[in-house]
Amino acid sequence: MNADTIDILLPTYNGEKYLKEQLDSILNQTYKNIRLIISDDCSKDSTPKILEEYRGKDERIELYLQKENIGVVKGIEFLLKKVKSNYYMLADQDDVWLPMKVEKSIETLKKENADLVFGDLEVVDQDLKTMYPSFGDFMLLNRKINKYINSYKVNYLYNCVTGCTVLSKKEFIEKILPIPTESKYLIHDHWIGLVVALNGKLAYMPEKYIKYRQHGNNQVGTDKISHGFKNIEQVRELFINVKLGVFGTYVNNKEKFSKELQEQNEKALNYYNDIKDKKNFNFKGWKIFHELYKTETPIYYIENFIIMNMPFFGKILFKIRYGVLKILKRR
Repeated sequence: MNADTIDILLPTYNGEKYLKEQLDSILNQTYKNIRLIISDDCSKDSTPKILEEYRGKDERIELYLQKENIGVVKGIEFLLKKVKSNYYMLADQDDVWLPMKVEKSIETLKKENADLVFGDLEVVDQDLKTMYPSFGDFMLLNRKINKYINSYKVNYLYNCVTGCTVLSKKEFIEKILPIPTESKYLIHDHWIGLVVALNGKLAYMPEKYIKYRQHGNNQVGTDKISHGFKNIEQVRELFINVKLGVFGTYVNNKEKFSKELQEQNEKALNYYNDIKDKKNFNFKGWKIFHELYKTETPIYYIENFIIMNMPFFGKILFKIRYGVLKILKRR
């Protein structure tokens, strides 16, 4: 029996430095029945030349050179519309795939009878030296994934699906498109993971089959978001803006959600708008906060409730926590 063809979607832009390494890692997979569909977004470096060279050497490559810059989201949409196979994967131009990534992804999807499979990855620097052995542990995602993998919640409050680890079924593309662009805080992999979770089943691979390269502007944001801030006001403002962007997008695309979730999304958007400029106590939105976070750990629930609804006490809590972390780092 012939193996299913899998379309691998690769958007590129000025990626000459690491592109060959990634192309080699994809084309040398143990699973050979792939079609590599590439869209270059008007690169100004030697990326198009490299792509043309590889297309000449491997007939599995399907290359599109855009005539004008269309941006990241439109680039992903363009590639999704080019999918011909029953399955597709997403790829970044600067990572390195381990040889069995495709094989293990399709194996897991079929074994779990899932509609989308995603996985953990190893975070490396520009020279492929390990920075963090597990992206899921570093970003505190694994507990959430294990708890919510059978629910839409796995990609509802926060994004747990890293795009470059995804393998999914073509049949969901129609539901995914168009990808919303209302907020910079809801990116394409968040939306893809959520739409499939709302309509199908997700599966997770804890094994790492990608070296997730960090370099220049492509840095994991955790140090900035979770550990780098010394000011609780900054943390609170960012958190609220993220939620406003996410729930604003959900409300603007209400047809993707059940009636119950539509109502919850509207309440959540109103809640975060209401607390945005509140500096003192705010218990008006306790019910919606509780509905959103009731299944979280007690510590996470209490900390976030204090920071969101009791900013003054949140400031004290943050100073204590930051002080403890500084002491621990000195040891």
